Amino acid sequence: MIQLALTIAIYLVIVIPVGIYVYHIAAGRRTFADPVFDRVDGLIYKIGGVDPNRGMNWKKYAAALVGTNGAMILIGYLILRIQSIALFNPNGIGAMEPSLSFNTIISFMTNTNLQHYSGESGLSYLSQMLVITFMMFVSAASGYAACIAFIRGLAGKTKDNVGNFFADLVRITTRVLIPFSIVGGLLLIWQGVPQNLSGNIVVDTIEGAKQIIAMGPIAALEIIKHLGTNGGGFLGANSATPLENPTMLTNFIELFSMMILPGACVVTFGKMVRERKVQRGGSLTRRSLSERLYGREGRTIFAAMGILFVIGLGVCFWAESQGNPALEQAGLSQSMGSMEGKEVRFGIAQSAMFTTTTTSFTTGTVNNMHDTLTPLGGMIPLLHMMLNVVFGGKGVGLMNMIMYAILAVFICGLMIGRTPEYLGKKIEGREMKLTALCIIIHPLLILAFSALAVGTSAGLEGITNPGFHGLSQVLYEFSSSAANNGSGFEGLADNTMFWNITTGLAMFFGRYLSIIIQLAIAGSLMKKKFVSDSVGTLHTDTGSFAIILVFVVYIFAALTFFPALALGPIAEHLTLWA
Repeated sequence: MIQLALTIAIYLVIVIPVGIYVYHIAAGRRTFADPVFDRVDGLIYKIGGVDPNRGMNWKKYAAALVGTNGAMILIGYLILRIQSIALFNPNGIGAMEPSLSFNTIISFMTNTNLQHYSGESGLSYLSQMLVITFMMFVSAASGYAACIAFIRGLAGKTKDNVGNFFADLVRITTRVLIPFSIVGGLLLIWQGVPQNLSGNIVVDTIEGAKQIIAMGPIAALEIIKHLGTNGGGFLGANSATPLENPTMLTNFIELFSMMILPGACVVTFGKMVRERKVQRGGSLTRRSLSERLYGREGRTIFAAMGILFVIGLGVCFWAESQGNPALEQAGLSQSMGSMEGKEVRFGIAQSAMFTTTTTSFTTGTVNNMHDTLTPLGGMIPLLHMMLNVVFGGKGVGLMNMIMYAILAVFICGLMIGRTPEYLGKKIEGREMKLTALCIIIHPLLILAFSALAVGTSAGLEGITNPGFHGLSQVLYEFSSSAANNGSGFEGLADNTMFWNITTGLAMFFGRYLSIIIQLAIAGSLMKKKFVSDSVGTLHTDTGSFAIILVFVVYIFAALTFFPALALGPIAEHLTLWA
């Protein structure tokens, strides 16, 4: 418990300065590094023919995002199909087959990084660098750019300008992702993570057998997969292997790397909305410390996300600490808790923290095998991906939580008989229709594709674990895909035409439909006039509204996902402990 509390406390300390830095980048404010980065950005703009001062409305912004990502999908697919060439391929890896190439390129461009292959045997170094690592930067930057544009729309400084996508893409990459990755990557190399272009090494083990030790540019991929909330591992075992995560220090580096930018987006949101209020003549007297750091609205959203995270972490840690009664009955001690699938160097506490974090911040990296979690322990990462609002990755959690905030003020407005308002704008029919559509898309993708999988022979052939756990594996696979998370229970035989295509579609629609709808909502709100507070106005910057948000999220989850969870992890838990 002390480990978990200290980890959260350290995170709360470091997220604020990073959030302030990201806020300065999003708002176009000066930073200490501008003399260097302005020249780098200027060169990129010149080569790309980009005018960074040319604003876009939400439609042009969304079209630029989807079009740019689409072009990169095509180029990346071609590289995967011809990766058998000798260039940067010392291990002689062959070309990736079509359906797996489709799944992989969609996975990494949508920031999901679901892997139906093992990196050490499925990809050449050329693909690892030009496709996987490159897209980890671009997909993360695209998501953060969409989030910043969304915040600008809510802040409502102008009627039709949410920024320039290409300028946001460049600034986030050069000023955040690259410098942070260089520092983090050097720390990982210092701790023993490989970074080279050598071929795999064959060594003699103590037992006299032969073992292949993977080499390659692991550290470079490792840091951006966490910092960009990507998650795909250079190796099949991901961050559970010492080659990717050798020490407790690297575990903390990777843990904080995937937590820092999603939390920073909430700080950025709070400060940009507060700045809007200041420009409209709002009062700044007698502000609390948390208000100065997060902004009132940011503080409320951060608190709601934090409550959801701590509840999930507590349940996961408790469930794994209870052990497995089946092993207890077999005479095996469970005094340390359920250590199946976990690294001894991390133990129950850091395994539970990593598991909850990677699925709350939609990263997808793992330092233990989620398929071996206890039923309730495995239900928490599954539930958090179903919610997709607990911080989330690349700004996704913030954008989705705002959807629930709009829903909450609508429900509360109906209860008191007033037109709902959020951030000084009236929420009317158009916004509510788009919000409802955005919220419904996520469970629709998960449940519809899961039903297809258990209702067809092609889907059933991939289920290797019968009973309740088999259904949990299916739910987890599509929840991970739709939430752009990428982790898996790994019990599925998922490298087939059916699973490659269906999860690829879930990843694609789960990513781009939500972004387009959310930008449309921001575009609609920014054109509306501000309304003055009245006695009937529901204040959305209070602790009580944070509690309301938590209840709205859980109620929606219960209404949509409880039947499926009852047939999966809950039924498995009741059977196991009977």
